[in-house]
Amino acid sequence: MKIKKLLPYTLVFIIAGCLPVWSLHPLYDDKHQIFDKKLLGTFIEDTNDANYIWEFKHADEPNTYQLIFTGIWKQDPNVFKGWFEVHLIKLNNQFFIDLFPKESPWGNIPEDDMSKIKWYWNAFFMLPVHTFAKIEFVDSNLKICLTDDDDFKKIMKEEPNSVKYELFDKMPVLTASTKELQSFVIKYANDERLFSNKKTLIRKTSAADVNNINDSNNLSIKEKVTN
Repeated sequence: MKIKKLLPYTLVFIIAGCLPVWSLHPLYDDKHQIFDKKLLGTFIEDTNDANYIWEFKHADEPNTYQLIFTGIWKQDPNVFKGWFEVHLIKLNNQFFIDLFPKESPWGNIPEDDMSKIKWYWNAFFMLPVHTFAKIEFVDSNLKICLTDDDDFKKIMKEEPNSVKYELFDKMPVLTASTKELQSFVIKYANDERLFSNKKTLIRKTSAADVNNINDSNNLSIKEKVTN
């Protein structure tokens, strides 16, 4: 894959608001992954430019979620989606999610027209890698703190031995084992150099009514997503 040709598109990577920190190994393992129904449902982030819809469903595999991430630009008729496998992890009484692109676009990306990719957001994971975020359930809503590779570089500079990584075309890729990665995340869980991109997602549906959005405005959003 010609990564440099994709880099301009990373400026609009919405899952992290920028390029996230990548990891070769997952954050979850059998000991620390959990399943909580509070994460099931649809959450929406409404910005000046777009609506971003995070729809978490129960996947076929045990203790696994499916995330359909949708971006709907307010001044653009196009709808862009991503499909991710998600695991919920509890470390030191704090919650994290591990995300992995479910369908791989690698090696088959139309460089001239990214919008032709079925799972548009998956393409920004230029390697088959994991990323992770810190989450908090606040009433019925979801607070999510995502990683930013530029902020992570501050840790690399100030504490170069804090975690194992390699540079891939000047971008850091964590190579630490799952156990080492968990220790790193626990240590830096409240450090904005790691979890700097904060969002509050407003719940629109629960697990019970994920397919039955009653609010008329949300119905219009859902109709646009499914068309």
